Amino acid sequence: MDVMTAPPSNKHEIVDVPFAHKDLVARLSPGGRYIDAQTDADSPWVPFGDNAAIKHLAFDVRQNLYSNILWVKGPGVIGTHFHRGTITMVCLEGSVRYLEYDWVATPGGLILETPGESHTLVTDHPQGCKLFGWMQGPIEFYDENAVLVDTTDVWWFINHYETYCRENGIAINPKLYL
Repeated sequence: MDVMTAPPSNKHEIVDVPFAHKDLVARLSPGGRYIDAQTDADSPWVPFGDNAAIKHLAFDVRQNLYSNILWVKGPGVIGTHFHRGTITMVCLEGSVRYLEYDWVATPGGLILETPGESHTLVTDHPQGCKLFGWMQGPIEFYDENAVLVDTTDVWWFINHYETYCRENGIAINPKLYL
């Protein structure tokens, strides 16, 4: 049996792949897009408490999916939260851990969180951490007495982004909406 080790083409041009529903895709798909996460050109850093900010990257209201970069700017805590959906994150900078686990995520590390778990995110790193994440479903935040403080979901994150943009005269970027 042959094992493919790389895509079987070295052609540097667009290949017209046959697909019976191209017209439907062209009419209904939001299409691929690029979001510049290195600058504020496509999305600004929006404050998230006193020591953190969020750069929103994508909102999918059909699936309650949202993507962002969470930046904890120095040593600190993001309070205890309970996941009702799946979270996939990659540590981009610094380091981060959860009080509930014995590991520390460092740049390039993958963090997987499943529904039904609660976590308390902590960074002890002098420069904090940046985490890229794809999140699905609601996240419930609790205080130190396990009292529900707030629930975030795709609608909360859209409001977080749009409110900040309106208050600061920043155009709302339609590329963020899938």
